[in-house]
Amino acid sequence: MDVWETDHTLADQSPVMRDFAQIWQAADKIVYSKTLETVSTTRTRIERDFDPEAVRQMKARAGRDISVGGPELAAHAIKAGLVDEWHLFVTPIVVGGGKRSLPDDVRVKLELLDERRFEGGVVHLHYRTRT
Repeated sequence: MDVWETDHTLADQSPVMRDFAQIWQAADKIVYSKTLETVSTTRTRIERDFDPEAVRQMKARAGRDISVGGPELAAHAIKAGLVDEWHLFVTPIVVGGGKRSLPDDVRVKLELLDERRFEGGVVHLHYRTRT
């Protein structure tokens, strides 16, 4: 993801891409990895294990949204009950296999907050976790 800090063509990209790059650069990031030795982006640290209680405390102190990226990390956060809102993008392509982001043996009730259709058939669904 260091492209958001190192790509020399970012200034020539669309306003949306430039906005995302600024958000990325300003964000504090945690990479969960058992093998990565060093980070290549600023404001980034490595954690070896996903600790739900540490994330719960971080969430309580944050004062703003925390994003989760990657299917395995998302599965851990979902299983630990840490996900309050869901942004799902349904893409009109079917691919068999791949990494799963929804863990087994978890049931979460959702409330639809918003939906949006994009050109090309992509649909964005925004849900909130119901308690």
